[in-house]
Amino acid sequence: MTSRARRLGVGAALSAAAALCAGLALTGPSRVIELVGIHTQARGPALGQVAREPVAVGTGARALPPRSLVPLSHDAAGSAIDGASYTSLALHSEGSFLVYLPPGYGSTSRRYPVLYLLHGNGQSDRSFLQIGLQASLDRLIATHSIPPLIAVMIQGGAGMNNWRDHGLRRYESYVLEVQKLADRTLPTVADRSGRAIAGYSMGGYGAANIALAHPDRFAVLESWLGFFNGLQGELRADRAILSRIGMHAFLYGGASDQIANPAENAPFAAALRAAGASAHGAVYPGGHTFAMLHEHLSQMLQFAGATLSAAR
Repeated sequence: MTSRARRLGVGAALSAAAALCAGLALTGPSRVIELVGIHTQARGPALGQVAREPVAVGTGARALPPRSLVPLSHDAAGSAIDGASYTSLALHSEGSFLVYLPPGYGSTSRRYPVLYLLHGNGQSDRSFLQIGLQASLDRLIATHSIPPLIAVMIQGGAGMNNWRDHGLRRYESYVLEVQKLADRTLPTVADRSGRAIAGYSMGGYGAANIALAHPDRFAVLESWLGFFNGLQGELRADRAILSRIGMHAFLYGGASDQIANPAENAPFAAALRAAGASAHGAVYPGGHTFAMLHEHLSQMLQFAGATLSAAR
């Protein structure tokens, strides 16, 4: 895709939606979910000292130096959570991410599809572990509901950036930077058929924004309690390519969500279908909470995993 400047001025509606997303509720049972299987110390020098090699966004990411993935934990099922950080050219500062490595990783020569995950405003990459990502993936892989896959949880920045490029902090370019880095560092299926992108709240907007801006990179899009302000023009511009290569999408909202309007999901899914995608929109009982994300996590992981498997 070419310049993204046309979407930097999507207007007051997007800003207002982003401001609301700052209020992601942490109510309900999920508030006391432990970060099982991962060290709870703050991300700091241990990860910050790992990988300092810059990543060239325009020419492709350079691989992290050897041993740049730092083991953080593993569980009884045999999966692991690793972490990495590097000097990001897109952010002009440190970038970092967590990686879920499935059971059996490293024991075969297979390549794995990858699910990229974007968190909401004011949250962190660890929030996906809080809602049960590791245990859910372990269970789905063990029951052969999905193929073994890698999940990359990207740590975003503070503020209502919507995972967009703006000024010196280019969060959309940062996501692509991490994607290129993962393909060069990990045994991934390094084409669009092996990539999915998903996010919740502000991350749901970011996932939709990035997938529509780069449909040649991602075969699967998911938005969990997200919003779509200002993306209709991008979707119209994508009609030709989506009608040719397709895209699988699942968008869901919460019926009592006071932050991201649940009424947006079905119409945007319909617009995706009209453009050539295979898209599902749903509204479930519940609000803008971690409990809601936890409740529907396995369903979303199964959709992404099964679709990536079929795409291969």
